[in-house]
Amino acid sequence: MDKDKGLADFSLLGGPLYRLGCRLGLVRDGTDTIALGFVLGAIPWLILVALALVEGLGRVLFSIGAIGAHVRLLVAIPLFFVCEAFIDPRFAAFVREILRSQVVPAIERPALESEIARIARWRDAWLPEACFLLVVVLLAWSDSNQNFFAQLSGSAEGSSNPSGVSEASWTSQWYWMVCITLFRFLLLRWLWRLVLWCFFLWRVSRLKLRLVPTHPDRAGGLGYLELVHTEFTPLIFAISAAQSASLAQDIAAGRIAFDAIYPGVALVLIADAVLFLGPLFILSRKLWKCRVRGTSDYNAFAERYVDEFDRKWLGAGPTPKEPLLGTADIQSLADLSTSIDIIRDMRTAPVSLNLLIYMAVAALLPLLPLALFKFPLVYLIEKFFERLAGV
Repeated sequence: MDKDKGLADFSLLGGPLYRLGCRLGLVRDGTDTIALGFVLGAIPWLILVALALVEGLGRVLFSIGAIGAHVRLLVAIPLFFVCEAFIDPRFAAFVREILRSQVVPAIERPALESEIARIARWRDAWLPEACFLLVVVLLAWSDSNQNFFAQLSGSAEGSSNPSGVSEASWTSQWYWMVCITLFRFLLLRWLWRLVLWCFFLWRVSRLKLRLVPTHPDRAGGLGYLELVHTEFTPLIFAISAAQSASLAQDIAAGRIAFDAIYPGVALVLIADAVLFLGPLFILSRKLWKCRVRGTSDYNAFAERYVDEFDRKWLGAGPTPKEPLLGTADIQSLADLSTSIDIIRDMRTAPVSLNLLIYMAVAALLPLLPLALFKFPLVYLIEKFFERLAGV
């Protein structure tokens, strides 16, 4: 039992930032990192606002052209940590489920334990986060010559800034060197966790799994993975919100027309599908083999059963002494038909319509406010009341 408990203690929470949050008391119960996310988003934002007010740039900072800065710091960064707080217990529950249901048989448990230990070493290593930090700092250094407020006013790089703010203003430097750097670092940190999760699923797919083709979840016993990936919706929302804010900035500054956002929206949906649905197809080969094997085995079994049923009840031999009404043979025939239907409907990936709806809503909801650029809110309200009054 203790060994099984160790196997089930699977987690992707770790690394230097996580350990720092634990020391500062911003991580509760080992998985609740939401407070850490709010602190990491709010403190840089407050400093950005304070610098802008000191330099007399408050009006520019709180314009529609600066919405990307607010969304990244106050929406996206906290949602990164909301997602990890929600989904990490699901990761552990998935491992417990495949152990409890014997999807991973006892003979394969040492291999699973080895993979979990490997993931834990990579998760806790300092090198990945150090590399991410180096990459984003270099990117920030290359961007540090850009004037944040010149971008807000729509001027091209190197042109004069209508707001009259120097490129070396403290507000611009803080935004490029700290705020954007932090956002990029946390985004890369999440992408690393997705890589670890995909690697874990791939290693699980290499084990000799005991998948049941007639399992009611129609995924051979791996249907819990759908619940795991449902918890990615806060991260999907965060990515879409950041993308929507960037598009809003470009439209407000006149850099793109409204109709030009459609490729960006399509790119968001494609990226979400690859990142958050793609890992579920890692086990497709195993599920397809399970479906093929189940179809073959149950069709052969059904053929024998139906043949014996036909000879017993409809054949030329003597009529059975047991009563026809209430016989278990008919119920067994119906149950067999149901089992074959389940195998026929078995999915080659634990992806359902509900999961697609959750992810689509999370991806599209932050993009809806962009429609206000083409259909202003006042216009929509007027049209609503005109149609309501029959005008």
